[in-house]
Amino acid sequence: LVSRELLDLVTEQADDEIVFPPERWAATFRSHAQLILHELGEYLGYSPPPLLDRLIDDAQKIHQQRPVLQETLATATQPRCES
Repeated sequence: LVSRELLDLVTEQADDEIVFPPERWAATFRSHAQLILHELGEYLGYSPPPLLDRLIDDAQKIHQQRPVLQETLATATQPRCES
């Protein structure tokens, strides 16, 4: 949504003969996305949590009951004991 709106704005401001190929615009937007979204967040008054809090939250398992892929693979590849 942000990318498309910005492309519309850029297209309006640029000279009529300038063309913005979709692949090039996507690469340009990706390379500037962090700055664009930061500026947008400031404009909208969004205050992200402190970095340390975000790292702690993001590094945890999403669901405590659901094992992460590595745990699942480790369990699945262990030899089974036969009774």
